[in-house]
Amino acid sequence: MVRTPRGYAPDPGFLEAFLARMPELAHPDLPRWDLEVLEPLRDSADFTPTDWLRIANAIARREADYDGFVVLHGTDTMAYTASALSFLLRGLSKPVVLTGSQLSLVHPRSDGREHIVTSLLLAATCRIPEVTVYFGARLLRGNRAQKVQSDDFLAFDSGNLPPLARVGVSIRIAHHLVRAPGPGVRPPIVLDRSPHVVAVRIFPGITREVLAAMLRPPTAGVVLETYGAGNFPSGQAELLDELRAAIDRGVVVVNCSQCHGGAVRQDLYSTGRALADLGVASGHDMTPEAALTKLYYLLGTDDDPARVRRRFTEDLAGELSRPA
Repeated sequence: MVRTPRGYAPDPGFLEAFLARMPELAHPDLPRWDLEVLEPLRDSADFTPTDWLRIANAIARREADYDGFVVLHGTDTMAYTASALSFLLRGLSKPVVLTGSQLSLVHPRSDGREHIVTSLLLAATCRIPEVTVYFGARLLRGNRAQKVQSDDFLAFDSGNLPPLARVGVSIRIAHHLVRAPGPGVRPPIVLDRSPHVVAVRIFPGITREVLAAMLRPPTAGVVLETYGAGNFPSGQAELLDELRAAIDRGVVVVNCSQCHGGAVRQDLYSTGRALADLGVASGHDMTPEAALTKLYYLLGTDDDPARVRRRFTEDLAGELSRPA
């Protein structure tokens, strides 16, 4: 990103020139690296699922050629991309580290320089064959990460899983949390369809009309972001009626908490039980970002709503803890 009269924006050629001027990248302790720029350059706020597939295929085509991969990515939708890649790259055998910066690389205090250097080391030398996010001296599982700060350098956190590694003078890996390597990814990575998936954040006063507008065709999947342990305004029967009608016509509806930590327990309160009775799938302790990208991936590869609903509750890539 560089400064423009309309604010920071991507600039073709800037990254290549900047990396060429970084003396750290020529240090003998760093791995050899190649740079591939995926054109067109896009602000991550403009990303769509097509971009997730572009990145996934760029990695899959080269998985056998490199020890690891670093994806330089804007912070706004990094958690979505990291989550999506964890599902698209199932079977991954090499580390994939997403990183970026809170301050643009043009800024003298940019946190991006250290993030790039450490991410290269993590990808090349630390055998963590997962999609991860490195930010603020912590390596987080990608589908557990969320952006929680717009100003602080500790921009990302993982509310339901400790970091896979902490970086200080040394790199301390939580080996007991790291998933085993897969057999590898076979390109090309494609989806059979581009499903319409929406996130609906529940709020006090939500009306039938608002909910109905989000549920109507062509919507195929819905992530309800509910209160606390998965609670919904079940006293408003008309809202339940709209959900029931959507589920009856094959829409897959799943339940995630708005809270950064903790889990959905639809059996704990009557307001959550009402969703379970309708056939709403529990998101357990998934982040909304992981739930949305997982639902997109499943609906993109399977047109059976019952099977998608069942698979949604299974752990595919470390995105959820198995309920007790």
